[in-house]
Amino acid sequence: MELFVATNNEHKLLELAPALRGQLLRTPAEAGIKGFEVLEDGATFLENALKKALALHRLIGRPSLADDSGLAVDALGGAPGVMSARYGSPDGGVTKLDAATRNRTLLAEMETQERRSCAFVCCLALVLAEDRFFVVQETCPGELLRAPQGSGGFGYDPIVWLPALGKTVAELSVDEKNLVSHRGRACARMAALIADLEVLP
Repeated sequence: MELFVATNNEHKLLELAPALRGQLLRTPAEAGIKGFEVLEDGATFLENALKKALALHRLIGRPSLADDSGLAVDALGGAPGVMSARYGSPDGGVTKLDAATRNRTLLAEMETQERRSCAFVCCLALVLAEDRFFVVQETCPGELLRAPQGSGGFGYDPIVWLPALGKTVAELSVDEKNLVSHRGRACARMAALIADLEVLP
C-alpha cells in the first residue's frame, strides 16, 4: 500500500520504513504539500496522531499515516508525554531544545527520585477515509538512568535502560530496536492490520 506519512521528521521515516516492509512510504512533499505542519495540541498521543493523519488525508485524499510518540515517566505523572519533543523549552514549546539538553533537563528533574520506571509510547493512526481509520498504540517499558549511555538512536534513547536486554535503547541494533521499541511494536501491529485490509474485497 502507498502510504503518505504525516511528518517532516526523517528519524521517524527511517524507523518506520524497515518496520513497515512492503509498504511504500511517501512524504507530504511527494504529494505536493510543502512545509506540512499540524499543531499538536492534543492531550494524548492518540489525539495528536489522528489529528495529523486526518489533516494530511484531507489535503491529498490518499491513505495517510501519522505517528505520535514520546516518553512517559511514572514519577512525573506521565510527563514529558505529548510534550516530549518540546520538553524543557523556556517558551512553552515554541523553541525546541536539542535532545541532549532535554535529556539533561529531565535527569535533573528526576535527580532525587528513586522511582525510575518509564515507558516509550507510540500511537500510529492510519486514515483511509474521513470516517474510516485505524489506530494502534504500543509501549516499550524501561527505567530512567542517571546519565546517558550509548551513541545510537535519538531523543531520549540514551537515558532509557531496558532491564530485560541489559542495554539502553541507544545501544540497540536497528533490528533489535524494531523488535522491542514502542514504534517497532506499533508498526508490527499496523503491518498486520494493513495485510488484512489488503485481502478484503
